[in-house]
Amino acid sequence: MNLIRFVPAEGADLAIPRCLTIAGSDSGGGAGIQADLKAFAAAGCHGMSAIVALTAQSTVGVNAVQEVSPGFVREQLDAVWDDIGVDAAKTGMLFSRELIEVVADYLAEHAVTLVVDPVMVASSGAKLLQDDAVDALVHRLFPLATVVTPNLREAQVLAGQVQGPGPWTRRELSEAIVELGAPAVIVTGGHGEEPVDHLFDGERHVEIPVDRCDVPATHGAGCTHSATLAALLARGHSLVEASRGAAAAAASAVASGLVEIGQGEGPVDVLEVRERDAGLRRSESARAARA
Repeated sequence: MNLIRFVPAEGADLAIPRCLTIAGSDSGGGAGIQADLKAFAAAGCHGMSAIVALTAQSTVGVNAVQEVSPGFVREQLDAVWDDIGVDAAKTGMLFSRELIEVVADYLAEHAVTLVVDPVMVASSGAKLLQDDAVDALVHRLFPLATVVTPNLREAQVLAGQVQGPGPWTRRELSEAIVELGAPAVIVTGGHGEEPVDHLFDGERHVEIPVDRCDVPATHGAGCTHSATLAALLARGHSLVEASRGAAAAAASAVASGLVEIGQGEGPVDVLEVRERDAGLRRSESARAARA
């Protein structure tokens, strides 16, 4: 398993863990690198990004996608790695075969704890991975991963490459994805009838109960889960511990989701923005009363 821990030099102060997201930008701020950076901060990590695609996106849907040139993706990765360094990374929306290949080539040269979130479709239903890119995702990126985190629908698509038509249990799905080359997999359970994440590390199966909240603010939940998982691995937690922590963080972010933002599925709230807003309003009111 590609679980690489950051060890500071002898006598050096313990550094804040450094986490990198390699993914697309969500102009609405709910998912993509915006969600990842919030989750990194919430987990006590310094967040960095390498943007592979820009989306014109809101809570309602994705209007357009613009790829970043492969050369500039590599420039971003060089800038982060050469100066700051990376303790853990995650990939999200990678969109095309060409972008997957440049990211895989780079990560093959820079070993790091890696969470691969195989983003295929946005919560709005918009397609975020081209059809001919799935094979590159599986064969180029999965072997470099520490863990792969498909949701139930993504797991079914991936497992279909090695199994016949479903339905399959989460146990069967996870085993099929490990057979594809992933060292470990978490089939997240937010989209299924039973709210449970299923972790398989190639040897043992672990079921992680997930609190399900009936809140119309789930935009960015998957990104929050995978980013928190990367952050907790960077902090030195075991895969099982990090998986439990990521499930709890994502569920909590949905429970406090910002339903008032946008006209569609609101964004999750991993930073407790509503509580911060309420506190600031109380402070502002108190100052105004004293004036």
